[in-house]
Amino acid sequence: MSKWGHLAQTLAARKQQALYRSRLTIDSPQAPRVMIEGREYLAFCSNDYLGLANDPRVIAAAQQALSEYGLGGGASHLVIGHHRAHHELELDLAEFTGRDRALLFSTGYMANLGVASALLSRGDYVIEDKLNHASLLDAGILSGAKLLRYRHADSEHLASRLDEVGDSRALVITDGVFSMDGDIAPLDVIARICHSKDAMLMVDDAHGFGVLGAEGGGCAAHFGLNQSDIPILMGTLGKSYGAAGAFVAGPEELIETLVQFARTYIYTTSMPPAIAAATRVSLRISREESWRRERLNELVVRFRKEAIGMGYQLEASSTPIQPILIGDAATAMELSQALRQEGILITAIRPPTVPANTSRLRVTFSAAHTDDDLNQLLEVLYRYRGAAIVTGAVNA
Repeated sequence: MSKWGHLAQTLAARKQQALYRSRLTIDSPQAPRVMIEGREYLAFCSNDYLGLANDPRVIAAAQQALSEYGLGGGASHLVIGHHRAHHELELDLAEFTGRDRALLFSTGYMANLGVASALLSRGDYVIEDKLNHASLLDAGILSGAKLLRYRHADSEHLASRLDEVGDSRALVITDGVFSMDGDIAPLDVIARICHSKDAMLMVDDAHGFGVLGAEGGGCAAHFGLNQSDIPILMGTLGKSYGAAGAFVAGPEELIETLVQFARTYIYTTSMPPAIAAATRVSLRISREESWRRERLNELVVRFRKEAIGMGYQLEASSTPIQPILIGDAATAMELSQALRQEGILITAIRPPTVPANTSRLRVTFSAAHTDDDLNQLLEVLYRYRGAAIVTGAVNA
């Protein structure tokens, strides 16, 4: 038997445990209604929260930039890949977030790895919320620093963790909005604790940026926290802004340190300049059109009221992420497949993405969803309420 025979065994075990992942191939733009293998589905699983991924003004900006700048970035930022379009987007993001500077990364995952690897080394500590995104946990592990975790959103446990590290340097990292639960970290308390104990705070606001705050400034705006409260702010541009990439915003000294030492920034071809140009338009639209955030709130409030009324168990979330808790992975998959047969697309989220026995259907909303879309979702959920398939999800 080959030394690599375990690969097939591992894949077979995943299937047996209802943990096997597979991809869907979409033949239409990202929108509430998508085409897959010739059939239309109503999707409630995209992170296009503001409905900007298919906005004609954003598309026109990308087309115009493509005609002027071409397609590829050509090289890394530090060689010859830093285009005027990148620079102007960084200036826009710095102004919007109220930070000294902003720095573009190709993905949020790379931004998180870049920050941790540039700031930490052996002898340092990185302290993370237990439910942080995988990219943050990987960033902490790969940094070489000692990784400690505190109970989810438990600021007292965080404070005790900081007491453990004594005089050592500590970087505290938390999601702003937790991607699989939808709840918001208590950043006002966390910021005070970090300040009192001379720890650096980093917030990954991938799911809050664009959604929270009057203009979409994210968790920092939601809590009224400035650069001194949250020195390292990471946001993504492929979710609320319907584009691609990510950024880190903060003090001049931090950003220049990342330029010099963040390997995921230094050794990567820059994002296509046309994406940066289109994202500037998306950012402007988001700030001006507050109705998109108001619409999201309307959808969330009505969904929660009616789904809870049916007996479904939801996480305590006020954001567009509204997970229906199921528990068992196989049952979550069965319900997801049943909804798909009804024309509703909601992904089942299973371990290791979430802890064992907390599998769920991660319902997400977009400002582009209509009342009829929500009606259709609720009607289908009502039909399955009494079915044995959702026994674990309903408080019968």
